[in-house]
Amino acid sequence: MNDQDTLKSQASDLNLHGLLSHWDKLTSEQIPWLTQFLQWELTERKQRSLERRLSSAKLGRFKLINEFDWSWPTKIDSQAIHRIMQLDFMKDASNIIFMGSNGVGKSTLAQNIGYQAVMQGHTVLLTTAASMLNDLAAQDGDNALRRRLTHYSKPNLLIIDEVGYLSYSNRHADLLFEIINRRYEKYPTIITTNRPFSEWNEVFPNAACVVSLIDRLVHHSEVVAIEGSSYRMKEAKEKAATRGKTRKGASQ
Repeated sequence: MNDQDTLKSQASDLNLHGLLSHWDKLTSEQIPWLTQFLQWELTERKQRSLERRLSSAKLGRFKLINEFDWSWPTKIDSQAIHRIMQLDFMKDASNIIFMGSNGVGKSTLAQNIGYQAVMQGHTVLLTTAASMLNDLAAQDGDNALRRRLTHYSKPNLLIIDEVGYLSYSNRHADLLFEIINRRYEKYPTIITTNRPFSEWNEVFPNAACVVSLIDRLVHHSEVVAIEGSSYRMKEAKEKAATRGKTRKGASQ
C-alpha cells in the first residue's frame, strides 16, 4: 500500500465522504497538508473515544496497581493477577471472581483491570451489585427493563462489585441471572464477593436460580482467593495515629 492508499484508507475510516468523492482532484502539493490534517483528526477522535469510555466505565477513584501493597494480604496470587491484567481472559469471554473478606483489595484490583481494558479500547462498566439490581428492579414496564438489561449486558467488560454484602429477594436473583446469562460465553464479567459460593444461598435466600447462576459464572472463570485483614482499617489506624501525634506535638 502506497502513501496515498494509506491516506485514503484513513479518510475512509474517518467517514470523510466529501473528501473521498473529490480524491482525484488532490494535487501533490496538498498531500503533506492532508497527511497532517488526517493525523490531527485521528488523534483527536481517539482521545475523545478514550474520554467517553473512561466516563462511561464509572471506575471511580482507585489506587493504581503499581501502588498495591502485595505484602499486606496473607494470601494472594500476584502472578495470576498480573496475568489477568494482560486481558487474555477477554478473548475467551472468561469470568474473573475475586473472593475475600472486606478490605483486602478486591475492588482495587477489579478497577485496575477495568482501567487497563478501557485503555486497550474496550467498553467497560463498573457497578455495585446493589446499585445494578435495585436499578433493574425499579424499572416500570417491560420496555424500560429491556433497555436497562441491555445497558448492563452490552459492555465488553462488566464489573459487579460487592456481591454478598447484602441479601436480595428472588426477583433480584432472577435479574442477576438474566444479566449473567445474557453475557454467558459472549462477554467476560468480573465479580468481587466476600462470600464463598457455598454461602450464596444466604445472599439470595430461597432463589431457585442460584445453582444455575453459579454454574454459568464458574463454567469459564478464574477464581482468585485473597485472604488478610482490611487494608482500609490499617490505613485508618495509621491516619488516626498520625493525627494523634500532630495534636500532641501542637499542645507541647
